[in-house]
Amino acid sequence: MGQDSRVQFIVLHYTSGDFPTSLATLTKGQVSSHYLISDHPAKVYQLVDEQRRAWHAGDSFWQGRTWLNSSSIGIELVNLGYQMDGAGQRLWYPFPEEQIEHLIVLLKDIMARHRLKPGAIVAHSDIAPARKVDPGPLFPWKRLAEAGLIPWPAPAQVSEWQQRFSHQLPSVRWYQESLSRFGYKVPQHGILDKETRAVLAAFQMRYRPARFDGEPDAETGALLTVLNTMVAAP
Repeated sequence: MGQDSRVQFIVLHYTSGDFPTSLATLTKGQVSSHYLISDHPAKVYQLVDEQRRAWHAGDSFWQGRTWLNSSSIGIELVNLGYQMDGAGQRLWYPFPEEQIEHLIVLLKDIMARHRLKPGAIVAHSDIAPARKVDPGPLFPWKRLAEAGLIPWPAPAQVSEWQQRFSHQLPSVRWYQESLSRFGYKVPQHGILDKETRAVLAAFQMRYRPARFDGEPDAETGALLTVLNTMVAAP
């Protein structure tokens, strides 16, 4: 039959609050999500039917689609996000192991029912990099890759391309084109402006969380090259 699921993506968020605050925010105001996963203890709560739009993505873009509320399922993880230290640096809160285990089970179920391919799972920071940083650098994306839920670049291939790029970095325009190919909304003017840095930082936060400074370096170029090759493969 000529039909498929309205769901094309799954967007991951953190709540920036404890469980009671998060539950109230997502059920009594203008913000909502399909699922909420508590932290201590970890438990999955369905707040909005998957066939209805939840208001979790806002002004967003991924792989040519805009305003992703209409084409995504939103999952909120109870997590305080970060606090600022005395030097003005962000100190991020980790995610409990049990919470991630519940998330992986839920993601596998959603992806199977909606026939989603690996790569359909994105961060709020991916779809709105100028506004959002969640689920942050401590979210264990590699765990999702190990569960077969998202693509992950092979270290040997990344190392090979990183060595090549260490001699001469690609142009800023190349980074912009590569980020766009992966799914991001990013300028294509060849200038390393604030918007481009925000997109680079979002990508780095996901695939190289040890340093997400928005700089177009050799390792970032290598990661983009390998990942785009994987996504383009049949």
